[in-house]
Amino acid sequence: MSKKVLLAGESWMSYTTHVKGFDSFYTSVYETGEKWLVAALEKGGYEVTFLPNHLAPEQFPFTVEELKAYDCVILSDIGANTLLLPVPTFTKSVKMPNRAKVIRDYVLDGGALIMVGGYLTFSGVDAKGKWHDTAVQEVLPVEVLTVDDRMEHCEGVRPVTVKTHEALAGVTGEWPEVLGYNKTIAKPEADVVATVEGDPFIAFGTYGKGKSAVFTTDCAPHWAPPEFCEWECYDNIWNGIVDWLVK
Repeated sequence: MSKKVLLAGESWMSYTTHVKGFDSFYTSVYETGEKWLVAALEKGGYEVTFLPNHLAPEQFPFTVEELKAYDCVILSDIGANTLLLPVPTFTKSVKMPNRAKVIRDYVLDGGALIMVGGYLTFSGVDAKGKWHDTAVQEVLPVEVLTVDDRMEHCEGVRPVTVKTHEALAGVTGEWPEVLGYNKTIAKPEADVVATVEGDPFIAFGTYGKGKSAVFTTDCAPHWAPPEFCEWECYDNIWNGIVDWLVK
């Protein structure tokens, strides 16, 4: 029987203005970055439900009971506002459950949570990710900054495994370089197993009956370039992390 994972985020829409002399026109595109992560987990026997950013405000579960349908929840490049501002609340001032608290309670009651890096997770670009001041912060093994936490490295920086851990048993050899990550501060209880530039790269924590992990770079380009996503150990990273969290 396959285990179930809910992946929220990893989608965006781009609207481009093209100016050609006197004239201009517009193009728009919808894109997603989930394919590498989903493929990795499906190879490991997981059933993944992908909930892109534009559907999350209405479709992300509002109760712990609904979240318990999943063995693991992954937040990847999705800002806290997307879950804290349901459509009825924002448009009609209707009171709704605080889904950051729902996620926290889900972990405390035995659930598994992973936060993956990006421009709108952790603190993110212009600090718009805004996860620090939410209940999710209580069940993460790292402290989210309150300022723009992006560490951009166009030259490439290499993660380093610093501790033997069951979750990384399938990761061998040298890590490929990444082009950026979210800077965080390890909490006292954090089990930091990999770092990048001395900052947490992969860390684990246990909270109540559940567990959580952080992966502070992206799971897809641009921070995780193609050579990272196509690395022979890429699938092992994700299956190792999720296997350890849900066992």
